[in-house]
Amino acid sequence: MRVASAIQTKLTEALAPEVLDVVDESHLHAGHAGARPEGESHFRVRVVSAAFDGLNRVARQRLVYKTLADEMKTDIHALAIDAKAPSEV
Repeated sequence: MRVASAIQTKLTEALAPEVLDVVDESHLHAGHAGARPEGESHFRVRVVSAAFDGLNRVARQRLVYKTLADEMKTDIHALAIDAKAPSEV
């Protein structure tokens, strides 16, 4: 799981999350546009980080997208993001 591993590593380094779940949902999108036969194109991430304190939902998502910018250009077709501050869980 090369792409999932890159997501995990980059988000961990950038956000020091308390919780980070990376789920490959590519199998749910087989045959759809952007889905690759080998998978690792559609992901769901759940991340809880103090880096999100004081940020609204859009700013949190932008931070995640910025962190994964290279993967978004080449490997990730779709990314569902659940980003929360520790005080929200």
